[in-house]
Amino acid sequence: MNKTTKYGLLLLLLIALPFIVNATPFLGPTWVRILGYAMLYVMLALGLNIVIGYAGLLDMGYIGFYALGAYLYALLSSPHLAESGLVAAALDWPFWVIIPLCAIVAGVAGALLGAPTLKLRGDYLAIVTLGFGEIIRIFMNNLDRPFNLTNGPQGINNINPLHLGDHSLKNTWSLFGLEVTPVINYYLVFLAIVIFVIFLSSRLENSRIGRAWMALREDEIAAEAMGLNKRNIKLLAFGMGATFGGVSGSLFASYQGFVSPESFVLMESVMVLAMVVLGGMGSITGVVIGAVILSVMPELFRDLVNAIQPVLVNNITFISEDTLRNVLDASTLRMLVFGFAMVLVMRYRPEGLFPSTRRRQELHDKDDEPFDSAHYVKESSHAKISADEPDNRDTTGEGR
Repeated sequence: MNKTTKYGLLLLLLIALPFIVNATPFLGPTWVRILGYAMLYVMLALGLNIVIGYAGLLDMGYIGFYALGAYLYALLSSPHLAESGLVAAALDWPFWVIIPLCAIVAGVAGALLGAPTLKLRGDYLAIVTLGFGEIIRIFMNNLDRPFNLTNGPQGINNINPLHLGDHSLKNTWSLFGLEVTPVINYYLVFLAIVIFVIFLSSRLENSRIGRAWMALREDEIAAEAMGLNKRNIKLLAFGMGATFGGVSGSLFASYQGFVSPESFVLMESVMVLAMVVLGGMGSITGVVIGAVILSVMPELFRDLVNAIQPVLVNNITFISEDTLRNVLDASTLRMLVFGFAMVLVMRYRPEGLFPSTRRRQELHDKDDEPFDSAHYVKESSHAKISADEPDNRDTTGEGR
């Protein structure tokens, strides 16, 4: 089976998945909605992968760009500004104008964030970007006075859904006898955008810019010595990654119909970062799988805990019921399992579950016994250099 056939079958499976899930009695529309959110997390993780995976810049405030896209979409496609008296009539901009605008605004914000942090690396960069994400959330939380721009902690509701022509994605329609509900509509649109984002990420990875990002990640001083413009490359990474976050945020606002600062807390940034690290920094396949695992598994875990909690509470008598319920809380246990899983990954597979070959080579380059691929590349490179050496010397005069 060739690669085109495999991708075609995978695409058909992904298209059929929401219909199968929707028709399954113990899953239903709730799980189709979860799949939609998983698509949004895939977009976010792919955007952060540009900054962290390709360029090696630890961005802990990535969720701030997500918030910018969500709030911009909410302001331009809801009656909130009219109700606040800031505009004369309710805004109802078309999505094909708002979403590119969200991408541009988030991209500019990313470049503005990157400008003062060009000389920072590692933990210091993480602290500064973490502060940026929190500043955005605090602004959203307090910009309800002196004029009501964001409605403060109450958030903005009545956000218009996406429209494809005259068809709203909130409407149900039928296709060959199959009922296409609003959550399936959104899932299919998100799937199409995710495929485009994956294609874009793949092209970026293999482009001249992508190679410059990786050179910067591997050795900043050597990259600069080879003539790469460190400032422009870093700003481009920040801006490009933020663009994906802005688009994802605008889709989130239209999907949920409501945005509030609580949706953009630090924990969301940590979740997206964990998706990239778990899947494998710099690997598109790994990041997609990591995003799906960490967005779907908590919901599976919640159902599992909710099912076993009553059984344990009724049968364990030497611990008080309140204590047992607190310990067996799904949200508490979920974070415990996340932490344990991340420790295991960092201990036994620091490059992630599905790392890129280049990233794996970087992490294992100093091992006593590098993995086969790295060894093969090293031997191949040495062999090629040795074979070409006489010709090179003839051409360049080197070694004479």
